[in-house]
This record gives sequence, structure tokens and C-alpha cells, in this order.
Amino acid sequence: MTDYGDATIDLLERTYARGASHALALIRHSAREYEPGRHDLDNPLTDEGREYARRLGMRLPKALMLRGYASPPQRCMETAELVLDSHRQGGGGVTRHRPVEALGVFYALDQRKMWKGMVDAGGLVAYLQSWFAGEVPSDAMMEPTLAANQVIRALTGKLDQPVAAQQLDLCVSHDITLHLVRDRLLGEAVDSSPVAYLDALVLFRLGDELRLASQRGSEVLLQEG
Repeated sequence: MTDYGDATIDLLERTYARGASHALALIRHSAREYEPGRHDLDNPLTDEGREYARRLGMRLPKALMLRGYASPPQRCMETAELVLDSHRQGGGGVTRHRPVEALGVFYALDQRKMWKGMVDAGGLVAYLQSWFAGEVPSDAMMEPTLAANQVIRALTGKLDQPVAAQQLDLCVSHDITLHLVRDRLLGEAVDSSPVAYLDALVLFRLGDELRLASQRGSEVLLQEG
């Protein structure tokens, strides 16, 4: 089976082995359809994507209590639901999952302009490079550093909620969101490697330090406030 999610499992296992008791995985949804003429955010998971999500849930350490958040589009909500259900069926604990707007494409101030800009630029990577360079209209996209910090601020609020046991917050979002955080906070350029299905960044605390790690080996200490 395709190894979607394997690197995420490895990163999470390393994170908890370092002493973290509560971590948050900002993860791309599973494999989805690309139906021409359908609004992109309405494209659902494929059957293979559903299997990849279930496999990820089965492989998560069963000592973890799992809580889910997701971008509102159905493919993100379903990814979270399938991972949690599979984790529970394998003997792990779960609470619930719900939509969170901060995991969506809130940074697209005008979605029509964003999608058109991607087509005109020749694809996602070229458009994101222009966005990160400050070359897209300010009424189309939020300033990227501000947007990345907004994502982290929303996630940190969830990470700092008290928990009774080892916990993982699964936060399902989109490849654009992961590219945004990787570029602005981890220094991983958008053209350095793709964000595959079920790839993740992990936010966690070690003592008083708030850390953000990538499955590609980058890690930074984040400044709060």
C-alpha cells in the first residue's frame, strides 16, 4: 500500500519519545478527487483516500487519546472521522472531532481571485511562490506571515488545554496551509518538496518551550506573544 502517513507516524513517535505529553499534528487530508468543473473544496475523498486514513488511525500509538479538528470541507472532516474511528477500533481512546475555521482557507480573502491566480500562474507552486514574495493582490490573499502566525495561534490555544493523559490533537487542513507554515516558520521552500496526502507538521511543548517540527527534519523554537 502507498506509504501516505508513514512519515507522520514516525515524527509523532519521535515526538512522544522525547517526553511530550500532548502534541498537535497539522496534517493534510487524505487522497481526494479532482473532478473538472466542481468547486475544488467540494471534491471528496477517493475510496483509496479513505483506506489511507483508516490505516493511519490503526498505526497511531494506542496509548494516545485522540481528539480531532478539521477544515470545514467534507474531505477534511471525513479524514478526521476515519482516523479517529480506526484508532478507536484498534483500542485507542478518542473524544470527538469538529470543524474549525482556522484550519480552512481563511487566508484566501477572495477565493475566486485565488483560484484564477493559480491557473494564470501555471499551478499551485508558482502561485504560492508569488504569494510568499508579496506579488499577489492584497485583496486576494492575506499577508502570508500574518496568516501563518494566525494558524499557530489558533493551534496553540488547543495545545494548551489541560489533558488527563498522553494526547494527540489531529488537525486536518490543506496542502496550502502546510506549505504556508513550512515556508514562513520552518524555512522550507515551497518548491523543495511537495506536501503529500497525510503529511504533517507537529506542534508540541517540551517544558516551557513551544516547538514546531517537520517530518523533513526541520524544527524551530517558536516565540510566543
